[in-house]
Amino acid sequence: MDAPLNICQATPADAGIISRIVERSIRVGCALDHRNDPRTVAAWTHNKTTEHIQSWLTDQRLYLNIALLQDKPVGVAMAAINGKVAFCYVQPKWFRRGAGEALVHDLEGWLIERGARQARLNSTRTSEAFYLHLGYRPCADTFAVAGLHAIPMHKTLVPCLYTQPQNILK
Repeated sequence: MDAPLNICQATPADAGIISRIVERSIRVGCALDHRNDPRTVAAWTHNKTTEHIQSWLTDQRLYLNIALLQDKPVGVAMAAINGKVAFCYVQPKWFRRGAGEALVHDLEGWLIERGARQARLNSTRTSEAFYLHLGYRPCADTFAVAGLHAIPMHKTLVPCLYTQPQNILK
């Protein structure tokens, strides 16, 4: 990335843009998975509306973050307090430029702060290499859901053992 990327917690005002980022990422970036089948795309996106997202944003068990590049949203991700990474979507023109990795690392930090010791997710074929790169590993057989192949993956979360040294010189 040329400019600094800012990852922050999403707010209810972000629901519309989050819905658009998710839908565009699915339609354009995940064509390998849905093969441009309108029924599969509809099944995948039906619960990604602004209304659904607004309800997620008010649920204390969920954390949605958003990646901003020069104050423009380029990606979004969500996790649940139980360790489930629900999704990570990035605008297709920002694929492979660090936004997805930053979003997932932020989710993992949020999970660690809440005592989670493992993150779990169901990857698509499109995102499998991305999650492998981040240290996730397949943990069960692939299964079909809504016309897609889901690859169950997990990663052990390790709280950072390093703390900043205190400046003891006065």
